[in-house]
Amino acid sequence: MNLNWKCINGTKQNINSYPMLRNPLTVSLSLILFCSFAQEATKPPNIVLIFADDLGYGDVSCLNSESKIQTPAIDQVAEQGVTFTDAHTSSSVCTPSRYGLLTGRYAWRTYLKNGVLWGYSPPLIKTDRWTVATMLKKAGYMTACIGKWHLGLDWPLKKGESPIKGFKEKVYGGDKVDFSKKIKNGPTSLGFDYFYGISASLDMPPYAFIENDEMTNIPTVKREDGFGRMGLSDVSLAPEDFLLQITEKARNVIKDYSSKKEPFFLYLPLPSPHTPLAVAEPFKNSSTIGPYGDYVIETEWVVAEVMKTLKENKVEESTLLIITSDNGPETSMINRKKEHNHYSAGILRGCKRDNWEGGHRVPFFAKWPQKITPGTTSHQVLCLTDLFSTFSAIAKINVPDHVGEDSYNMLPALLGVAGNQQIREATVHHSSQGKFAIRKGDWVLLLHPGSGGNDRKYIVNTPEIMDEPIALYNIKNDPGQMHNSYKDHPEIVKDLTETIKQYINNGRSTIGPKLQNDPIKKEWKQKESIMSMH
Repeated sequence: MNLNWKCINGTKQNINSYPMLRNPLTVSLSLILFCSFAQEATKPPNIVLIFADDLGYGDVSCLNSESKIQTPAIDQVAEQGVTFTDAHTSSSVCTPSRYGLLTGRYAWRTYLKNGVLWGYSPPLIKTDRWTVATMLKKAGYMTACIGKWHLGLDWPLKKGESPIKGFKEKVYGGDKVDFSKKIKNGPTSLGFDYFYGISASLDMPPYAFIENDEMTNIPTVKREDGFGRMGLSDVSLAPEDFLLQITEKARNVIKDYSSKKEPFFLYLPLPSPHTPLAVAEPFKNSSTIGPYGDYVIETEWVVAEVMKTLKENKVEESTLLIITSDNGPETSMINRKKEHNHYSAGILRGCKRDNWEGGHRVPFFAKWPQKITPGTTSHQVLCLTDLFSTFSAIAKINVPDHVGEDSYNMLPALLGVAGNQQIREATVHHSSQGKFAIRKGDWVLLLHPGSGGNDRKYIVNTPEIMDEPIALYNIKNDPGQMHNSYKDHPEIVKDLTETIKQYINNGRSTIGPKLQNDPIKKEWKQKESIMSMH
């Protein structure tokens, strides 16, 4: 399978005061861009971030000439903006990826060392931590989050109930919750003026809408039909209508905010094409590969609706629109390969949960008519944590040096002036099991056997590579990660191992004072295994 680029045509000055200048190699470029922005009298752009769930690199038709799904709206964004071919999430699963995007910090620095949160889990983001929304609000932005939160909430409890804890209560603990009371420490406590959506995924109870910090309706029935797990539900929430409903909410927010003088930030985390494959009636049988393909087409319809709404409200030219995904595709892609010859990871090995490229390399497109040259391509390695510093540069706001500690300013890459030199020194990958990998230049080192996530039955070709203690791949020459060369390059293994040790111990991966990772109550086995390496 080959990637097809036909739609995109290819192409310390005071570090503490300007922490968006995270890499000395790009300080001069950043200063030029910063001064250019500072001289402009116009307000900063609106920012709309569409965050798909489990959308694979090979699902988007302009990235994969062999895709059995056509995504014309996403392709249009690529044609009118820039495509990043080497963009990565900070984790190969949902919650930590979202944490990294919103905070500019790797989630493994928190108490969440592996896995994800659940519908009744407590908040992962502390309310005193800056988020992208917090930062943009300080720059004068109006902010909204619509869709899937999945970062924990402080649920109000019924009188006499003990705090929610343990796996079962975090998944099924709705009987403890007083849904008539206000929810605390959610999106509206983390910089968002408005929130409408659900606490986690459409396969995790409670199945009910939250608006700002209150339930729109009390979940009163237990069901799992159309969902994934038995749990409390609002009878009016139908999974197949959810994407339609939040898209309409997003359209209304754009219409409302476009009429104001302030710029706006809309964070639109979608539940799709994550399971359940809750395809709305108009999109059923719209693809040739079954419900998954239908759901991808419905997902890209959201992109079309957002673009249409921006244009209708005359803010298309002044809006930075970003489309990306929270991790790679689900393991069911193996069946689609067999049944329909459609491989959601494209040429990449692995899928969601894995440290192989298919687990965390994701589609990433950005369109900004006033600034981004249409039809361009960037081969910069980008991590979604970088949006924090990139947005701070765009909004021309200084941030404290103790936040966004794993975020690099990618504005030069967005605008096509970064050149071939990489902005990031290195990027840490993190699997569902909490296993580490690190990318530096063309080399990626997996500091564990196998994928770090899924087991052998999800391995396509050469399952014997699961038996090696570590793996070193040259991504440029071997994008499918078929050739483990750690025995041939001990010096590279040593360099990458020392780099990740430094990143862990320093509490950051960017220039700045040493910080602390969040304290934990139990042994951090994955860290200790790395620290013992020589």
